Amino acid sequence: MSGINYDLKKIRAIAFDVDGVLSPSVIPMSETGEPMRMVNIKDGYALQLAVKSGIIIAIISGGKSEAVRHRFNALGITDIYLGAAHKTEQLREWMEKYNLTPEETAYMGDDIPDLRCMRIVGLPCAPYDAAHEVRDTALYVSRFSGGYGCGRDLLEQVLRAQGTWMKDDKAFGW
Repeated sequence: MSGINYDLKKIRAIAFDVDGVLSPSVIPMSETGEPMRMVNIKDGYALQLAVKSGIIIAIISGGKSEAVRHRFNALGITDIYLGAAHKTEQLREWMEKYNLTPEETAYMGDDIPDLRCMRIVGLPCAPYDAAHEVRDTALYVSRFSGGYGCGRDLLEQVLRAQGTWMKDDKAFGW
C-alpha cells in the first residue's frame, strides 16, 4: 500500500533535482571550489531498477558537475540536464520528447527553483527537508530527507504499485 494519494499506475516518468534531493543539501567543497556531492546507494539502486523497469527518468539540475552526469549515466539514465537555470524549459523539452502528459509525470524537488516544475506535473514530490513553499506545493512529501533515501522512497512506491518491484531477476543485480 502506497502512502502517496495518487494513482501511481499512471506514472511513466519521473524527473529529479540533484542537490537537496538525490544528494544532501550540505555539499563539501574541494580545494579548487568544486562542489563535491554525496550520493545515496539505495537511491542509486532504485534509479537503475526503475530504468530497467521502463520508467523514464530525467535529472534536471542547476549544477554543472560532470561527475553528476557520470554518476547518473552509470545508472542507465540518459536524460541529464545540467546547468538548468530555468528548469521548466528542460522539463517541458523532456516531456515532449517522450510524449508525456502531466498526469504521467512526477517531479521531485526541494527548493524555490523547483516550484514551477512541480506545478507542471501531475505528481509533485518533495523530500522531508524541502523548503516550506515546496512542501506546501507537493502532493507527496517523503519521510526521508534529500540525499537520505527520498528518491528510493518515491521510486519504490511507484514500482510496487506497478507490480515491478522485485518482480524478476533484474531486481537482484546492478
